[in-house]
Amino acid sequence: MKQIPSTTTMQKIALLIDGDNAQPRLLSKIIAEAGIYGPITIKRIYGDWTTSNMRGWKDALNNYAVQPIQQFRYTVGKNATDSALIIDAMDILHSGFVDGFCIVSSDSDYTRLATRIREAGFFVMGIGEKKTPKPFVNACNIFIFTENIVDDFERNRADETTLDVLSENDSIDPVQLITEAHSMAENEGGWAPLAAIGLHLHQLDPSFDPRSFGFKKLSQLMQANDKYFTMRYDDDNNLSTVFVKVNEAPKAKKKTPKRKKKKPIKSKPGSK
Repeated sequence: MKQIPSTTTMQKIALLIDGDNAQPRLLSKIIAEAGIYGPITIKRIYGDWTTSNMRGWKDALNNYAVQPIQQFRYTVGKNATDSALIIDAMDILHSGFVDGFCIVSSDSDYTRLATRIREAGFFVMGIGEKKTPKPFVNACNIFIFTENIVDDFERNRADETTLDVLSENDSIDPVQLITEAHSMAENEGGWAPLAAIGLHLHQLDPSFDPRSFGFKKLSQLMQANDKYFTMRYDDDNNLSTVFVKVNEAPKAKKKTPKRKKKKPIKSKPGSK
């Protein structure tokens, strides 16, 4: 079974974009995110290029050498790119030319495709908006929200012109999730490598991203929560390895119950 790609092993990635569910202005950042996990050898975008809403892609596709794939809409109002992208993905999967896939869309129709790719032992990542349905998010090894990859200027402009879309991710407690990932990676002494925690975090929630909580790196998020976590840096051969330990919750002091004073029994009138 193929492992999650890394730049050190130079495993190849196929980037497949649903043009109806992606934004041209984010293409460079999408390519950069996918490139973290290996060189992108196939770059394709699918859509009906006869429609006016696809015109904004022209300059971006030329600049980044992305191949446009034409797919006519056979029914008015129906997204026609789904089937074309899925068929191409399966052809690429069986060709053996790549080791992983990056699917760019916020459409839940790709849930089964992502599941099928993982069943074949290939790495699959997704990129989409926070409104992306949870089944598609969890079907991927890693899922990146586009709201986390826009720069500050674009993020501020988006906040001014559009309403924020709430998702289940907004209610996630990062401390609780990190604690669960830590328990999966800790040794007998209670310490766990930070890299292992990051791996288990994506197993628990593929959409986990420190940027969702205002931090660029996982280590920064944990440092900001030093009430719950202790970090240790071990230098070995000039390489620093970070270990993390979950702080024990302070034990509550046991309160001794106060004894109630017995009220004196009043004698009834006439009694001796």
